[in-house]
Amino acid sequence: MRRLSLLVLSMILALPAAAQVYQWRDAQGRINYSDTPPPAGAAKTVKPAARSQAPAPANDVPDQAADAGTQKPAADGNAQGTAGEAGKSAAGKADPSKPKTMTEKETEFRQRRVAVAEAEAKAEKERQKAAELARSCSEARAQIVGLQNSRRISRYNSEGQRELVSGTERTAEIDRSQQYLDQNCK
Repeated sequence: MRRLSLLVLSMILALPAAAQVYQWRDAQGRINYSDTPPPAGAAKTVKPAARSQAPAPANDVPDQAADAGTQKPAADGNAQGTAGEAGKSAAGKADPSKPKTMTEKETEFRQRRVAVAEAEAKAEKERQKAAELARSCSEARAQIVGLQNSRRISRYNSEGQRELVSGTERTAEIDRSQQYLDQNCK
């Protein structure tokens, strides 16, 4: 029983020595330490100091007795460390240096897809409108040429009978077509 308790005690004491500590600089230039790697991924692994050595300077290595998740106040009064960053994102202010979550990426992707679809629909509508205008202008030009070159033009009236178009009606129709071309087909 004594051997088992000694084994368990030695395992518990060895755990902090096996933990990795990461060091990185944040956007403000402050040095941060944590037992989890930073979100940006640009960190170096720091080996904890051996217990028999003198303690390292306070600005380079974290206090061995301090919990890795707590934050230390900086000289300017701001908080640093992973808990401070988590508080910022929880308040709704996303840190631009942090990678985006899958939910944020998915939301942005869907917004981009909707914007592209709207832009394509608008462009297609504009193309159809331009094609319709070009067709209408082409028909108006053909009508003017037909009215000017024909000797006799006839139409069908409401009763289904053919009647000849007089010279004044022909001139009026040419003028209407020319006005349409002047207003819409430039």
